[in-house]
Amino acid sequence: MLRTDLPKIITETLPGPKAQAIIDRRADVIPDAIRCIYPVVIAKGEGAMLEDVDGNRFLDWIGGVGVLNIGYSHPEIVEAVKAQSEKYFHGMFNIVTHEGYVALAEKLAAIVPVKGDKKRAYFANSGAEADENAVKVARGYTKRPNIITFTGAFHGRTLLTMTMTAKKAYATDMGPLAEGVYRAQFPYFYRNPAEMTEAEAIQYYINSIYDVFEEGTAADTVAAIVVEPLQGEGGFIPAPIEWVKALRKVCDDHGILLIADEVQSGFCRTGRMFATEYWAEAGVQPDILATAKSIAAGMPISAIVAREEIMQAVPAGTIGGTFCGNAVACAAALKTIEIMERDHLADRSLEIGKIVTDRYNQWKDKYEVIGDVRSMGAMIGLEFVKDKKTKEPNGELVSAIVQECAKNGLMVENSGRWGQVIRFLAPLVITDEQLECGLNILEKAIQTCLK
Repeated sequence: MLRTDLPKIITETLPGPKAQAIIDRRADVIPDAIRCIYPVVIAKGEGAMLEDVDGNRFLDWIGGVGVLNIGYSHPEIVEAVKAQSEKYFHGMFNIVTHEGYVALAEKLAAIVPVKGDKKRAYFANSGAEADENAVKVARGYTKRPNIITFTGAFHGRTLLTMTMTAKKAYATDMGPLAEGVYRAQFPYFYRNPAEMTEAEAIQYYINSIYDVFEEGTAADTVAAIVVEPLQGEGGFIPAPIEWVKALRKVCDDHGILLIADEVQSGFCRTGRMFATEYWAEAGVQPDILATAKSIAAGMPISAIVAREEIMQAVPAGTIGGTFCGNAVACAAALKTIEIMERDHLADRSLEIGKIVTDRYNQWKDKYEVIGDVRSMGAMIGLEFVKDKKTKEPNGELVSAIVQECAKNGLMVENSGRWGQVIRFLAPLVITDEQLECGLNILEKAIQTCLK
């Protein structure tokens, strides 16, 4: 059964002949800007495993970049989607009310840890749309034009979100970019300047926000500060809780809303349903939360949640859209959340995280090229360097490791400014045997690429 199988490559080459034929067709008709470096054409997927069109089986530690926390093709999601599709596929929520949208909004209002007692939620289709809509909400409430994001941030590829995103490779030749976006320094303790203490570093990074107020946009023009609780594309860097507390105070002192981008970190990935639950445990909550990816096991839907006074201030007609809160996607999301809560996937995330980080830390002691291990639950970054003293990033080695892993049936992906981090986003339904197999493949790939 694919769900419990281990990786196995049966073709002499990768991609195999059937996969190569489809990849050739892809190259002929799809823009080259939509890149894919993996020699894989999926035929089916179950759990944390996928099978390609040639019968090769791969263990997937990417999970659609965090979309598949409950795995491929969960049988209960399949049934929920079938049941809804037999009633109706779509009913635009501006035209007809459908109960799935309402029920999902009620559920998220109950579980999302944003500030306030009475909460409201609404839906879009992608993570970028959720982030952009969160900014719309903040602007509508505060009547202010500007936002602050951070170094290392990734928020999407729409005009506004590619502006919000730090890495401008995602915005090549796309200018002029959106107005009203300013950037402060995100706390990256592994690369702190001048070997600061943690307390000094927190103040240093908070001071960078005040630098923006002084030199970029005055505090009373800022609608929101947008932050990922754990940066994804930036290199899997957790936001330190003490810094989050200080950030919350900055927002409160200046009437600025705090937006948490939980597109990738939400839905049990970090050992909580939402990473901002760790904030809440420390007495801090965001004003608005945007989330997507694993919300519906692969169906396209995203969510924006905030307290009532914020949501109700949004001008009529400025939010919503044709496919937002699609009925089939809502059905998938409701069942996904039910499964996550019932099967305690947040707890499983912590178990997986401990197994992987323990092994990674052993490698950190063993290999000169591993500089840092960072994690929240099963959202884990393994940073590679050329030298532990200089911390020079080693993206070239990571690229080689990614390809070597794929040759042996393990799919992993890089992240970080220099592509120097291997990210762990395996489905949380991965078996212990699969996890051990994947760790062995990855370590062997590191050894092979160091020769």
